[in-house]
Amino acid sequence: MIERLFNLVARRIDGPLMAALMLAIALGLTVIYSASGGQSFDRVGGQVRNVLVALGALWIAANVPPQTLMRLAVPVYVVGMALLVGVAVFGDVRNGARRWLNLGFGSVQPSEIMKIAVPLVLAWYFHRHEEGLRIRDYAVATIILALPVGLIARQPDLGTALLIFASGFFVIFLAGLSWKLIVGMGTAGLAALPFLWSVLHDYQRKRILTLLDPMTDPLGAGYHIIQSTIAIGSGGLLGKGWLNGTQAQLDFLPERSTDFIFAVFGEEFGLAGIAVLIALYVLIIARGLMIAASASTTFSRLLAGAVTLTFFTYAFVNMGMVTGILPVVGVPLPLISYGGTALLSMLIGFGILMSVATHKQLVQS
Repeated sequence: MIERLFNLVARRIDGPLMAALMLAIALGLTVIYSASGGQSFDRVGGQVRNVLVALGALWIAANVPPQTLMRLAVPVYVVGMALLVGVAVFGDVRNGARRWLNLGFGSVQPSEIMKIAVPLVLAWYFHRHEEGLRIRDYAVATIILALPVGLIARQPDLGTALLIFASGFFVIFLAGLSWKLIVGMGTAGLAALPFLWSVLHDYQRKRILTLLDPMTDPLGAGYHIIQSTIAIGSGGLLGKGWLNGTQAQLDFLPERSTDFIFAVFGEEFGLAGIAVLIALYVLIIARGLMIAASASTTFSRLLAGAVTLTFFTYAFVNMGMVTGILPVVGVPLPLISYGGTALLSMLIGFGILMSVATHKQLVQS
Protein backbone atom coordinates (compact mmCIF):
# COMPACT_ATOMS: atom_id res chain seq x y z
CA MET A 1 0.00 0.00 0.00
CA ILE A 2 2.75 2.44 1.05
CA GLU A 3 4.81 1.42 -1.97
CA ARG A 4 1.85 2.01 -4.32
CA LEU A 5 1.25 5.43 -2.77
CA PHE A 6 4.93 6.33 -3.12
CA ASN A 7 4.96 5.22 -6.75
CA LEU A 8 1.83 7.29 -7.43
CA VAL A 9 3.38 10.43 -5.93
CA ALA A 10 6.84 9.94 -7.45
CA ARG A 11 5.95 8.70 -10.94
CA ARG A 12 6.22 12.15 -12.59
CA ILE A 13 9.01 13.47 -10.35
CA ASP A 14 12.54 13.83 -11.70
CA GLY A 15 14.72 12.34 -8.96
CA PRO A 16 18.02 14.25 -9.42
CA LEU A 17 16.25 17.59 -9.84
CA MET A 18 13.96 17.00 -6.86
CA ALA A 19 16.87 16.00 -4.62
CA ALA A 20 18.76 19.19 -5.49
CA LEU A 21 15.66 21.35 -4.91
CA MET A 22 15.00 19.78 -1.48
CA LEU A 23 18.63 20.27 -0.44
CA ALA A 24 18.43 23.97 -1.37
CA ILE A 25 15.09 24.39 0.45
CA ALA A 26 16.49 22.70 3.58
CA LEU A 27 19.46 25.07 3.42
CA GLY A 28 17.03 27.98 3.12
CA LEU A 29 15.06 26.92 6.23
CA THR A 30 18.33 26.70 8.19
CA VAL A 31 19.34 30.24 7.23
CA ILE A 32 15.82 31.64 7.78
CA TYR A 33 15.96 30.35 11.38
CA SER A 34 19.26 32.15 11.88
CA ALA A 35 18.06 35.32 10.11
CA SER A 36 14.99 35.46 12.38
CA GLY A 37 17.19 35.61 15.50
CA GLY A 38 17.42 31.90 16.34
CA GLN A 39 14.92 32.26 19.18
CA SER A 40 11.65 31.12 17.60
CA PHE A 41 10.44 28.69 14.94
CA ASP A 42 7.51 30.95 13.92
CA ARG A 43 9.26 32.24 10.78
CA VAL A 44 10.51 28.76 9.88
CA GLY A 45 7.02 27.31 10.47
CA GLY A 46 5.54 29.89 8.09
CA GLN A 47 8.09 29.00 5.42
CA VAL A 48 7.43 25.26 5.90
CA ARG A 49 3.75 25.94 5.10
CA ASN A 50 4.84 27.89 2.00
CA VAL A 51 7.07 25.00 0.95
CA LEU A 52 4.29 22.41 1.36
CA VAL A 53 1.87 24.49 -0.76
CA ALA A 54 4.55 25.06 -3.41
CA LEU A 55 5.47 21.35 -3.48
CA GLY A 56 1.78 20.51 -4.00
CA ALA A 57 1.71 22.93 -6.95
CA LEU A 58 4.92 21.38 -8.30
CA TRP A 59 3.38 17.90 -8.20
CA ILE A 60 0.24 19.10 -10.02
CA ALA A 61 2.33 20.86 -12.71
CA ALA A 62 4.52 17.76 -13.11
CA ASN A 63 1.42 15.67 -13.85
CA VAL A 64 0.02 18.03 -16.50
CA PRO A 65 1.13 16.87 -19.98
CA PRO A 66 2.94 19.47 -22.14
CA GLN A 67 0.11 19.23 -24.69
CA THR A 68 -2.35 20.44 -22.06
CA LEU A 69 0.02 23.25 -21.05
CA MET A 70 0.12 24.31 -24.71
CA ARG A 71 -3.69 24.51 -24.82
CA LEU A 72 -3.72 26.58 -21.62
CA ALA A 73 -1.05 29.05 -22.80
CA VAL A 74 -3.28 31.64 -24.48
CA PRO A 75 -6.14 31.59 -21.90
CA VAL A 76 -3.70 31.99 -19.00
CA TYR A 77 -1.93 34.89 -20.77
CA VAL A 78 -5.22 36.64 -21.62
CA VAL A 79 -6.53 36.29 -18.05
CA GLY A 80 -3.19 37.56 -16.69
CA MET A 81 -3.27 40.59 -19.01
CA ALA A 82 -6.89 41.37 -18.06
CA LEU A 83 -5.94 41.27 -14.37
CA LEU A 84 -2.90 43.51 -15.00
CA VAL A 85 -5.14 46.09 -16.72
CA GLY A 86 -7.52 45.73 -13.76
CA VAL A 87 -4.61 46.51 -11.40
CA ALA A 88 -3.72 49.63 -13.42
CA VAL A 89 -7.32 50.91 -13.17
CA PHE A 90 -8.71 49.55 -9.88
CA GLY A 91 -5.65 48.18 -8.03
CA ASP A 92 -4.92 48.70 -4.33
CA VAL A 93 -2.05 51.06 -3.50
CA ARG A 94 0.27 49.69 -0.80
CA ASN A 95 3.60 51.28 0.17
CA GLY A 96 3.43 53.56 -2.86
CA ALA A 97 2.93 50.76 -5.41
CA ARG A 98 -0.23 49.63 -7.21
CA ARG A 99 0.35 45.87 -7.50
CA TRP A 100 -2.66 44.14 -5.95
CA LEU A 101 -6.22 43.59 -7.18
CA ASN A 102 -9.06 42.91 -4.75
CA LEU A 103 -11.38 40.28 -6.22
CA GLY A 104 -13.83 40.25 -3.29
CA PHE A 105 -12.73 36.91 -1.82
CA GLY A 106 -9.12 38.09 -1.54
CA SER A 107 -6.31 40.05 -3.19
CA VAL A 108 -4.14 38.73 -6.02
CA GLN A 109 -0.89 39.95 -7.56
CA PRO A 110 -1.33 39.29 -11.31
CA SER A 111 2.36 39.81 -12.05
CA GLU A 112 3.03 36.44 -10.36
CA ILE A 113 0.73 34.77 -12.92
CA MET A 114 2.70 36.36 -15.76
CA LYS A 115 5.94 34.73 -14.55
CA ILE A 116 4.49 31.48 -15.91
CA ALA A 117 2.12 32.86 -18.57
CA VAL A 118 4.74 34.81 -20.57
CA PRO A 119 7.19 31.95 -21.30
CA LEU A 120 4.21 29.64 -21.81
CA VAL A 121 2.51 31.78 -24.47
CA LEU A 122 5.77 32.64 -26.25
CA ALA A 123 6.76 28.95 -26.42
CA TRP A 124 3.27 28.22 -27.82
CA TYR A 125 3.64 31.02 -30.41
CA PHE A 126 7.01 29.84 -31.71
CA HIS A 127 5.84 26.22 -31.74
CA ARG A 128 2.99 27.22 -34.07
CA HIS A 129 5.32 29.18 -36.35
CA GLU A 130 8.41 26.95 -36.12
CA GLU A 131 8.48 26.33 -39.87
CA GLY A 132 9.78 29.45 -41.59
CA LEU A 133 10.24 31.93 -38.77
CA ARG A 134 10.53 35.51 -40.05
CA ILE A 135 11.40 38.88 -38.52
CA ARG A 136 7.68 39.60 -38.28
CA ASP A 137 7.26 36.64 -35.91
CA TYR A 138 9.97 37.99 -33.59
CA ALA A 139 8.32 41.43 -33.70
CA VAL A 140 4.96 39.92 -32.65
CA ALA A 141 6.69 37.98 -29.86
CA THR A 142 8.37 41.19 -28.67
CA ILE A 143 4.95 42.90 -28.43
CA ILE A 144 3.54 39.91 -26.50
CA LEU A 145 6.44 40.30 -24.07
CA ALA A 146 6.49 44.11 -23.89
CA LEU A 147 2.81 44.53 -22.91
CA PRO A 148 2.94 42.80 -19.48
CA VAL A 149 6.49 44.03 -18.77
CA GLY A 150 5.41 47.64 -19.39
CA LEU A 151 2.32 47.31 -17.17
CA ILE A 152 4.32 45.71 -14.33
CA ALA A 153 7.15 48.26 -14.54
CA ARG A 154 4.51 51.01 -14.33
CA GLN A 155 3.12 49.67 -10.99
CA PRO A 156 6.13 50.10 -10.18
CA ASP A 157 7.70 46.65 -9.67
CA LEU A 158 11.03 46.79 -11.46
CA GLY A 159 12.33 43.49 -10.05
CA THR A 160 9.35 41.42 -11.26
CA ALA A 161 9.32 43.27 -14.61
CA LEU A 162 13.00 42.39 -15.05
CA LEU A 163 12.42 38.69 -14.29
CA ILE A 164 9.45 38.44 -16.67
CA PHE A 165 11.38 40.24 -19.39
CA ALA A 166 14.24 37.76 -18.88
CA SER A 167 11.93 34.72 -19.07
CA GLY A 168 10.35 35.99 -22.31
CA PHE A 169 13.67 37.03 -23.84
CA PHE A 170 15.10 33.55 -23.20
CA VAL A 171 12.23 31.99 -25.18
CA ILE A 172 12.76 34.41 -28.08
CA PHE A 173 16.53 33.81 -27.98
CA LEU A 174 16.20 30.02 -27.86
CA ALA A 175 13.72 30.19 -30.75
CA GLY A 176 16.59 31.32 -32.98
CA LEU A 177 16.85 35.09 -32.63
CA SER A 178 19.92 36.10 -34.64
CA TRP A 179 22.88 37.84 -33.05
CA LYS A 180 22.50 40.70 -35.56
CA LEU A 181 19.04 41.46 -34.17
CA ILE A 182 20.29 41.13 -30.58
CA VAL A 183 23.09 43.62 -31.28
CA GLY A 184 20.58 45.93 -32.99
CA MET A 185 18.17 45.71 -30.03
CA GLY A 186 21.05 46.30 -27.61
CA THR A 187 22.12 49.39 -29.53
CA ALA A 188 18.54 50.68 -29.58
CA GLY A 189 18.32 50.04 -25.83
CA LEU A 190 21.50 52.05 -25.19
CA ALA A 191 20.15 54.88 -27.34
CA ALA A 192 16.92 54.86 -25.30
CA LEU A 193 18.72 55.13 -21.94
CA PRO A 194 18.17 58.92 -21.59
CA PHE A 195 14.42 58.41 -22.11
CA LEU A 196 14.32 55.44 -19.70
CA TRP A 197 16.18 57.50 -17.10
CA SER A 198 13.58 60.26 -17.42
CA VAL A 199 10.65 57.88 -16.73
CA LEU A 200 12.24 56.22 -13.67
CA HIS A 201 10.88 57.11 -10.24
CA ASP A 202 13.10 59.18 -7.97
CA TYR A 203 13.79 56.25 -5.65
CA GLN A 204 14.82 54.07 -8.64
CA ARG A 205 17.30 56.73 -9.85
CA LYS A 206 18.64 56.96 -6.31
CA ARG A 207 19.24 53.19 -6.21
CA ILE A 208 21.30 53.35 -9.39
CA LEU A 209 23.32 56.36 -8.22
CA THR A 210 23.85 54.67 -4.85
CA LEU A 211 25.20 51.60 -6.62
CA LEU A 212 28.05 53.72 -8.00
CA ASP A 213 28.89 55.16 -4.58
CA PRO A 214 26.94 53.83 -1.54
CA MET A 215 28.78 56.21 0.80
CA THR A 216 26.94 59.21 -0.66
CA ASP A 217 23.97 58.19 1.50
CA PRO A 218 25.29 55.71 4.12
CA LEU A 219 22.24 55.91 6.39
CA GLY A 220 19.63 56.00 3.61
CA ALA A 221 19.72 54.45 0.14
CA GLY A 222 23.27 53.11 0.61
CA TYR A 223 22.59 51.45 3.98
CA HIS A 224 21.47 48.04 2.62
CA ILE A 225 24.48 47.63 0.32
CA ILE A 226 27.02 48.81 2.92
CA GLN A 227 25.69 46.44 5.60
CA SER A 228 25.40 43.45 3.26
CA THR A 229 28.95 43.84 1.90
CA ILE A 230 30.29 44.18 5.48
CA ALA A 231 28.44 40.96 6.43
CA ILE A 232 29.73 38.96 3.46
CA GLY A 233 33.28 40.28 3.80
CA SER A 234 33.42 39.57 7.54
CA GLY A 235 32.45 35.94 6.91
CA GLY A 236 35.90 35.23 5.49
CA LEU A 237 36.75 31.76 4.23
CA LEU A 238 34.75 29.60 6.64
CA GLY A 239 32.28 32.10 8.16
CA LYS A 240 31.50 33.00 11.78
CA GLY A 241 29.31 29.96 12.32
CA TRP A 242 25.58 29.31 12.34
CA LEU A 243 23.68 31.82 14.56
CA ASN A 244 26.92 33.74 15.16
CA GLY A 245 26.73 36.39 12.44
CA THR A 246 27.01 39.75 14.18
CA GLN A 247 25.58 41.87 11.34
CA ALA A 248 22.49 39.66 11.23
CA GLN A 249 22.04 38.81 14.92
CA LEU A 250 22.56 42.42 16.09
CA ASP A 251 19.98 43.78 13.63
CA PHE A 252 22.40 45.77 11.45
CA LEU A 253 21.30 43.91 8.31
CA PRO A 254 17.82 44.88 6.95
CA GLU A 255 15.45 42.43 5.21
CA ARG A 256 17.77 39.62 6.26
CA SER A 257 15.25 36.79 5.88
CA THR A 258 14.02 37.90 2.43
CA ASP A 259 15.98 39.81 -0.23
CA PHE A 260 19.26 40.08 1.76
CA ILE A 261 19.41 36.55 3.14
CA PHE A 262 22.49 35.88 0.99
CA ALA A 263 24.44 38.29 3.24
CA VAL A 264 23.42 36.25 6.31
CA PHE A 265 24.51 33.09 4.51
CA GLY A 266 27.87 34.58 3.55
CA GLU A 267 28.55 35.95 7.03
CA GLU A 268 27.80 32.68 8.85
CA PHE A 269 29.09 30.10 6.32
CA GLY A 270 31.78 32.12 4.56
CA LEU A 271 33.21 31.60 1.10
CA ALA A 272 33.09 27.82 1.55
CA GLY A 273 29.32 27.90 2.20
CA ILE A 274 28.74 30.22 -0.77
CA ALA A 275 30.68 27.78 -2.98
CA VAL A 276 28.41 24.93 -1.83
CA LEU A 277 25.28 27.00 -2.56
CA ILE A 278 26.53 28.00 -6.02
CA ALA A 279 27.42 24.35 -6.75
CA LEU A 280 23.85 23.37 -5.84
CA TYR A 281 22.47 26.06 -8.16
CA VAL A 282 24.78 24.90 -10.96
CA LEU A 283 23.51 21.33 -10.47
CA ILE A 284 19.87 22.50 -10.76
CA ILE A 285 20.62 24.60 -13.86
CA ALA A 286 22.60 21.79 -15.50
CA ARG A 287 19.77 19.29 -14.95
CA GLY A 288 17.25 21.81 -16.31
CA LEU A 289 19.32 22.41 -19.45
CA MET A 290 19.69 18.65 -19.96
CA ILE A 291 15.89 18.28 -19.83
CA ALA A 292 15.47 21.20 -22.27
CA ALA A 293 18.04 19.83 -24.71
CA SER A 294 16.35 16.42 -24.86
CA ALA A 295 12.74 17.71 -25.04
CA SER A 296 10.57 16.08 -27.70
CA THR A 297 8.90 19.22 -29.12
CA THR A 298 9.80 22.85 -29.81
CA PHE A 299 7.22 23.99 -27.25
CA SER A 300 8.72 21.80 -24.51
CA ARG A 301 12.29 22.76 -25.39
CA LEU A 302 11.63 26.50 -25.32
CA LEU A 303 9.56 26.34 -22.14
CA ALA A 304 12.08 24.18 -20.27
CA GLY A 305 14.98 26.36 -21.40
CA ALA A 306 13.20 29.55 -20.31
CA VAL A 307 12.32 28.14 -16.86
CA THR A 308 15.93 27.08 -16.29
CA LEU A 309 17.52 30.34 -17.46
CA THR A 310 15.00 32.41 -15.47
CA PHE A 311 16.09 30.52 -12.36
CA PHE A 312 19.68 31.49 -13.21
CA THR A 313 18.56 35.14 -13.56
CA TYR A 314 16.92 35.05 -10.10
CA ALA A 315 20.15 33.83 -8.49
CA PHE A 316 22.45 36.14 -10.47
CA VAL A 317 20.39 39.30 -9.84
CA ASN A 318 19.96 38.60 -6.11
CA MET A 319 23.64 37.84 -5.53
CA GLY A 320 24.58 40.84 -7.70
CA MET A 321 22.43 43.30 -5.76
CA VAL A 322 23.48 41.97 -2.33
CA THR A 323 27.18 42.16 -3.22
CA GLY A 324 26.77 45.66 -4.68
CA ILE A 325 27.42 45.04 -8.37
CA LEU A 326 23.74 45.50 -9.40
CA PRO A 327 21.03 47.95 -8.20
CA VAL A 328 18.68 46.79 -5.45
CA VAL A 329 15.51 45.69 -7.31
CA GLY A 330 13.79 43.44 -4.76
CA VAL A 331 14.54 39.97 -6.16
CA PRO A 332 14.62 37.06 -3.63
CA LEU A 333 17.37 34.45 -3.49
CA PRO A 334 15.73 31.42 -5.16
CA LEU A 335 14.72 28.56 -2.83
CA ILE A 336 16.43 30.29 0.13
CA SER A 337 14.58 33.58 0.86
CA TYR A 338 11.46 33.64 3.03
CA GLY A 339 8.25 34.14 1.06
CA GLY A 340 5.45 32.21 -0.58
CA THR A 341 4.61 33.77 -3.94
CA ALA A 342 8.07 33.64 -5.52
CA LEU A 343 8.62 30.09 -4.23
CA LEU A 344 5.23 29.02 -5.59
CA SER A 345 5.83 30.33 -9.12
CA MET A 346 9.37 28.91 -9.08
CA LEU A 347 8.31 25.38 -8.07
CA ILE A 348 5.47 25.44 -10.62
CA GLY A 349 8.19 26.14 -13.18
CA PHE A 350 10.21 23.16 -11.97
CA GLY A 351 7.04 21.05 -12.06
CA ILE A 352 6.73 21.98 -15.74
CA LEU A 353 10.36 20.94 -16.25
CA MET A 354 9.61 17.53 -14.70
CA SER A 355 6.52 17.18 -16.89
CA VAL A 356 8.69 17.80 -19.96
CA ALA A 357 11.21 15.20 -18.79
CA THR A 358 8.82 12.39 -17.86
CA HIS A 359 6.38 12.82 -20.77
CA LYS A 360 9.29 12.73 -23.20
CA GLN A 361 10.20 9.32 -21.74
CA LEU A 362 6.57 8.20 -22.22
CA VAL A 363 6.65 9.28 -25.88
CA GLN A 364 9.88 7.32 -26.42
CA SER A 365 8.51 4.20 -24.74
